[in-house]
Amino acid sequence: MSHFFYSFHFYLFGILALASSIVFVTRKSPVAAALWLVNTMFCLAALYVMLEAHFIGIIQVLVYAGAIMVVFLFVVMLLNLGHPSDLADARGKVPTIVAAGLGLALLALIGVTLRFQMPGTLDTTARAMHAQEAQVGAVGAVAEPLFREYLLAFEVTSLVLLVAMIGAVVLGKRRTA
Repeated sequence: MSHFFYSFHFYLFGILALASSIVFVTRKSPVAAALWLVNTMFCLAALYVMLEAHFIGIIQVLVYAGAIMVVFLFVVMLLNLGHPSDLADARGKVPTIVAAGLGLALLALIGVTLRFQMPGTLDTTARAMHAQEAQVGAVGAVAEPLFREYLLAFEVTSLVLLVAMIGAVVLGKRRTA
């Protein structure tokens, strides 16, 4: 029975993540797109938590849904894209009620998901992860490969983000001048 609930929630969060990412790409409003991207990040974090990678799930929410989205919204504000009412994709009470209902349903699903164990097929992977985590800790299991094998990719990614932000500032200044 727990395998059914696990599979159901895995596919549910996976489909929600895919749907949110498609809606993110199709939005005209950058603010609405950013909010859909946050929804995608939360769905991915839920998938990580279901795989018992709690630390990575928390980092997903803090770093991507939190910090990166704040930076993105600051860049949007810096570009001064117009009046806030012009940026709204959804108008009226119906989309708000639907969004609130979906949010409550997601919270209920997360609560149900946390009550059930992983299926037996993933037990060996989970045991290997727990063994590594017992040796170096949860943070060490993520930090060791990040700063050993993937250090160059990590630094290049940070430089690409810096260049993108500087480019957005330059484009924003050029438009107002």
